[in-house]
Amino acid sequence: MRVIRLFAAATVGLVSTFSLAADPDQAIRQVLQSAQPDLPIEAIAESPMPGLYQVQLKGGRQLYASPDGQFVLQGFLYRFEGGQAINLTEQAQSQSIAKEINAIPASEMVVFAPKNPKTHITVFTDTDCGYCQKLHSEVPELNGMGVEVRYVAFPRQGMGSHGANTLTSVWCAKDRQAAMNLAKARKDVPAASCDNPIAKQYEMGQLIGVQGTPAIILADGQMIPGYQPAAQLAELALKAN
Repeated sequence: MRVIRLFAAATVGLVSTFSLAADPDQAIRQVLQSAQPDLPIEAIAESPMPGLYQVQLKGGRQLYASPDGQFVLQGFLYRFEGGQAINLTEQAQSQSIAKEINAIPASEMVVFAPKNPKTHITVFTDTDCGYCQKLHSEVPELNGMGVEVRYVAFPRQGMGSHGANTLTSVWCAKDRQAAMNLAKARKDVPAASCDNPIAKQYEMGQLIGVQGTPAIILADGQMIPGYQPAAQLAELALKAN
């Protein structure tokens, strides 16, 4: 996950001048939003660790704060069970990401599905990306193992780039699957334009921490950065179902 801008600011911005509020939610919001007014706070609740509050940000990122908001942590919270460390922060992030991703309508994706899918992966893709092309060549193999592949757009060079223009043509094609096959084979895709979700999906990817392509989201929200061979990826996907 990307380091949020809040912690690039001077640390004095985190020291509250507010009196301790009776409501920790209010106190924590006041402090954090005084340091970064546009901080996208979705929820604040008690964390599994007594005395520590969990601040959930849009896109899955997590912060931890004291009840008065004057102490803030960014990092992983672990719980030890049976001698094993469980990363509670990653669990919470994955749950939040899964919720975001699973809310994307199928009509806004390019989907390659087997007849009876056992699970699915969502792939942030750029048609100009070599490893995205390699992954796409293995989609039939993934489908054969019961994995549905759902594509969303992530033009690495930003909107207005060649990748963004190609993705737009794919999403606006009458046959999106055929257009995606052409693009991933490094063939020309007939230019097309329409209302499309490319910019929205690019923004979502940035929000949840996508930094390159392919970025693969399993059904449980776990992010796999980069290409994985089909057999290995299918194993991970089926376990996450």
